[in-house]
Amino acid sequence: MRYKGIVFDLDGVICSTDEYHYQAWQALADRIGAAGFCLADNVRQRGVSRMESLEVVLEKAPRTYTEAEKVELATWKNEKYRSLLANMSPADLTDEVKSTLDALRAKGLKLAIGSSSKNAPFILERIGLGDYFDAVSDGNNITRSKPDPQVFCMAAQFLDLEPADCLVVEDAFSGIDAGIAGGFDTAGIGPAAGYEKAGYRLTSFSDLLGVV
Repeated sequence: MRYKGIVFDLDGVICSTDEYHYQAWQALADRIGAAGFCLADNVRQRGVSRMESLEVVLEKAPRTYTEAEKVELATWKNEKYRSLLANMSPADLTDEVKSTLDALRAKGLKLAIGSSSKNAPFILERIGLGDYFDAVSDGNNITRSKPDPQVFCMAAQFLDLEPADCLVVEDAFSGIDAGIAGGFDTAGIGPAAGYEKAGYRLTSFSDLLGVV
């Protein structure tokens, strides 16, 4: 077997919370009068930290904000986002994803999450995967966001594996770049399936079974 472990991004890979993120950021943009914030701006927020995502919104704000104000705005957005996440349930985990994860585990692979989101544990609980993964590396234990490879390197460390023994699965270009920077092989899905740097390009989640 080529790999010993797989590290998955969460949003857009295991489940989709993109719409909830967009709704929460749009609500914040409306609150501060950041006219013109749109879906294209939201795409730029994928795979980066909350504070970096906030800066995308503030580009269209009518005034500048202090660092303390930015923290308050980011906190407000996260509270809005978590209120929307409360609507998630195991029904948000597709049969294809769950059956593929089970098949990968049956092959003896170690499975981990590598997400910049601090809400990763909450999301996993909501979709019924709270105790499923062998390790979770997320925004609560990193100081640098993608395209820095820290979140993936820590996931590999938690699995007691070397990066070369792991495959990173990502839907964001920045995540593919992070995986490459950390010495991982990468597989792109969703938007990242069209990224020329992705080692594998997946048309569906179950395509992973043909890779490992």
